Amino acid sequence: MRKLILLIALLTLVAFVSGAMAQEKATTAPAKPAAAPAPKMEKFSGDIKSVDAMAKSIVVAKGKEEKTFAATADTKITKGKEALKFEDLKAGMNVAIQYKMEMDKMIAGTIKVGAAPKAAPKKK
Repeated sequence: MRKLILLIALLTLVAFVSGAMAQEKATTAPAKPAAAPAPKMEKFSGDIKSVDAMAKSIVVAKGKEEKTFAATADTKITKGKEALKFEDLKAGMNVAIQYKMEMDKMIAGTIKVGAAPKAAPKKK
């Protein structure tokens, strides 16, 4: 009888200890945060309609469609192989922009300035 009580007590102790250890492992495992998908880069091209140096934004028009893009410190602005500054952008320049949507803003990743269109030949 004494051995039976000792055996039951030992099995009960083992069951409680293993249950507590299993519960501890489940609660201490770090939860992996869900990785947000990288924003998809989109493209738009047209002519600069206006430049706002204070807000560091430009309005680009293509036909009747207009889009406003914000520039950040990470925005790369180039004309051919030459790097430009935001201040070098002027209305009338032809640009191709790669941008991503963040909240409700279009953030420019790259702005490529195209060559100025050639003037039409003069009629004689």
